[in-house]
Amino acid sequence: MSVTVIEAPTSEDWKVLLSFLPENWKQLATDTGALKGLRKDKSPESLLRTLLIHLGCGHSLRETVVRARQAEIAELSDVALLKRLRKSQGWLYALCRALFQEHGITVSDTVHQMHAFDATVVSEPGKTGSQWRLHYSMALPSFGCKFFKLTPTKGKGTAETFKHFPVDPGDYILADRGYSTAKGIEYVAKAGGYVTVRVNTGALHFETGPGIPFHLLSAVESITHIGEVGEWQVNLKNAPGVLGRICVLRKTKEATQDALKSIDQNARRKKKKPRESTRRFASYVIVFTTFPPDRFSASDVLEWYRLRWQVELVFKRFKSLAQFGHLPKSDEQSAKAWLYGKLFVALLTEKIVRHARTFSPWGYATTSVQSLERLPIRSK
Repeated sequence: MSVTVIEAPTSEDWKVLLSFLPENWKQLATDTGALKGLRKDKSPESLLRTLLIHLGCGHSLRETVVRARQAEIAELSDVALLKRLRKSQGWLYALCRALFQEHGITVSDTVHQMHAFDATVVSEPGKTGSQWRLHYSMALPSFGCKFFKLTPTKGKGTAETFKHFPVDPGDYILADRGYSTAKGIEYVAKAGGYVTVRVNTGALHFETGPGIPFHLLSAVESITHIGEVGEWQVNLKNAPGVLGRICVLRKTKEATQDALKSIDQNARRKKKKPRESTRRFASYVIVFTTFPPDRFSASDVLEWYRLRWQVELVFKRFKSLAQFGHLPKSDEQSAKAWLYGKLFVALLTEKIVRHARTFSPWGYATTSVQSLERLPIRSK
């Protein structure tokens, strides 16, 4: 997997980068207390630039302060930088929310306790650098971090599973197909939570009654029109008492082709031929949900999953950026600030990429300058 890295910017690059920040980014620094306690340089610009050397480039705290000192950005110790990172947690979170809003994803309040669960691997630099799997949950659509947990990447109990997360009664959880297991869904149900998960057709199996299999492929292929929604009530096999619904949406031709391309690439990498059923399932978005049908129609379920799908683009960028970095593990506040910082860099990167693809030739905001004297026109 390729890793996006924001290099330490030159003065010119930095001015361009600033043009992509939310308009009130400086005020947010003051409002959230990020600058509180600074004795010398109380510049939000210097603080953010120093934090981005650590968060965007993946440098250690010690290396970050050396680079900041050499660039004459800031004079502080690695311990002081860690404290400043902690105090910047609220600021980094506020910046994330602002950029999510610009991304077209609403951040209004909701009556539902909706959470997106995910995980990524963090590989600390160096020959002996540790590898960790970071399990985290984001509240939707406010994007606050509800929970995170670090585990090794190998060994029993380290894989992606709902069982890593505390679940409260009434929680509504969205997750990708990595969490598509009967035991994990049963864990959520027993805790009083509800789940919507992308179906891994090789891992989840369903019944219409005890011992009566539900033929998923036949059911979904009855949906023949793009945008048409299908819904079936099923029991989850190997999870006694878990009753839910299959909700299905047929993809566009372009989306289906993208899915088939991904299936073929994965098959070539594993040197295996994909099953015919896998290719046929590629034409559909299939989720299993235990969300109450009287509160969530099939279309509602798919719209909530669509929101998770939107932020998945950001999560993918976040995962890439988080792959290599010095994750503070000394306390929860530092780790949360680091997580928000990485998410902020991912969102900022997404915004820059969008502008680069949409606008030419520069793609960043311009500022007015004083008019130049009119130059004489030379005749040919």
